[in-house]
Amino acid sequence: MPLVTPVDLVPMDRLGRVHFIGIGGAGMSGIARIMLARGVPVSGSDAGSAAVLAGLAGLGADVHAGHAAGNVGAADTVVVSSAIRDTNPELAEARRRGLRVIPRAAALASIMSGRRATAVAGTHGKTTTTSMLTTILRRCGAQPGYVIGGILAETGLGAEDGGGQDLVVEADESDGSFLMLTPHAAVITNVEADHLDNYAGLAEIRAAFEAFARRIGPGGVLIACADDPGARAVAGASGDLPIRVLGYGQSAAADYRISGVTAHGMGSTFTMTAATSMFGEFSGPVTIAVPGRHNALNAAAAFAAAVELGFPPADAAAALSAYSGAQRRMEPKGTGDGVRVLDSYAHHPTEVSADLAAARDLADGGRVIAVFQPHLFSRTRIFGADLGAALGLADEAIVLDIYAAREDPEPGITGRLVADAVPGGRARFLPDAGQVPSAIAETAKPGDLVLTMGAGDVTRLGPDIVAVLRARVGVPAGPAGPAGPAGHGSPAGPEG
Repeated sequence: MPLVTPVDLVPMDRLGRVHFIGIGGAGMSGIARIMLARGVPVSGSDAGSAAVLAGLAGLGADVHAGHAAGNVGAADTVVVSSAIRDTNPELAEARRRGLRVIPRAAALASIMSGRRATAVAGTHGKTTTTSMLTTILRRCGAQPGYVIGGILAETGLGAEDGGGQDLVVEADESDGSFLMLTPHAAVITNVEADHLDNYAGLAEIRAAFEAFARRIGPGGVLIACADDPGARAVAGASGDLPIRVLGYGQSAAADYRISGVTAHGMGSTFTMTAATSMFGEFSGPVTIAVPGRHNALNAAAAFAAAVELGFPPADAAAALSAYSGAQRRMEPKGTGDGVRVLDSYAHHPTEVSADLAAARDLADGGRVIAVFQPHLFSRTRIFGADLGAALGLADEAIVLDIYAAREDPEPGITGRLVADAVPGGRARFLPDAGQVPSAIAETAKPGDLVLTMGAGDVTRLGPDIVAVLRARVGVPAGPAGPAGPAGHGSPAGPEG
């Protein structure tokens, strides 16, 4: 069963002083940032994420590197994510003192209260879709608030309070905590088996998404992908709710239908056709600067949500062309000796397959070399064979050892399980990540594309790979490219 038990909403003005355990994580830091903007006294701690801690300190937060009971200080409310273990000294201290302890999603629900909130949920594509919708609303002058599980390239931030009525949030289904949210509008991008350390199986996951749909306020709207069986099933089960239920995708049954998806370089173009209740018939081209059919679907979801919120279709389509991406979502890290290096957060077989398919289009005849870091021992045990099959879409693959995050090691479970499952023996298990740049330098040829993949710290390898590729031809070391210096866009880490 999901780990988090829903709790009653606590209005933000009743939270008092708020302490975040693991404040450096993407989701936690975003909520803290918005609370600070609204005048809430905030403190927090994290074992890493020095740059994030410094940024929050600059906004007025009392932050601590590392965990100690004394860090809780005079807090009235303690916010904790499911990644924090019961043995954490700050969590133990909060419970000893009888302080209010709430999960991250409950804090998110507090900042959503009083705003017209749109929550984006799904097994894949949440961050990109949330980012795209945020970009549309920003470009349409709505001044939205947003909380994204990543960094919006346009602003360099993962969260802002905004000055308008709209708040766009990424809803996390991994531990069931999205069942604490009560949005006006919700997007479900897809529903697949994942987080099977928390759920008994796909049936339980679908039940959780159906319960999430029931959280939408009366008169609100559910926008689900008509191409995905799981999302379509949730939409079908939601037909009797006092909300509008709409579909998007390439399906002929979709209310917001895309067609003619055409790839060009790092982007794609498609035609959007819709018969909207507010604006009538619309049909027109949409261009996005991110690759892959899956991102065309994400853009369609964002477009549909924006129009259903009342923004004109033509304005939404134009705004999508300004979307410049989110960190770790097919993010360019630079080029060296004719080899391009990109970084992806993909860590589930479906995500790996989608991003490698996009990489194949980008490579335009060159080879695709994947550097994959499995995430979690449980996910590797459950999906190891499927991850290996997905990596078979690359010409070559290097598989690192597992990024453990919040889990303890499991005997016999290593990255080798994934490497051995790659068809044709085209994968190499390389547990020492420090050897990856030189390994790439020995094999990559001009015209090839290297894609680092995973939800852990594999993202740090991109600039180092670019540097050794440039060194092959005598180019001095320097900024790796659009992504900036090493460490930029680093993962949330085990605490967030």
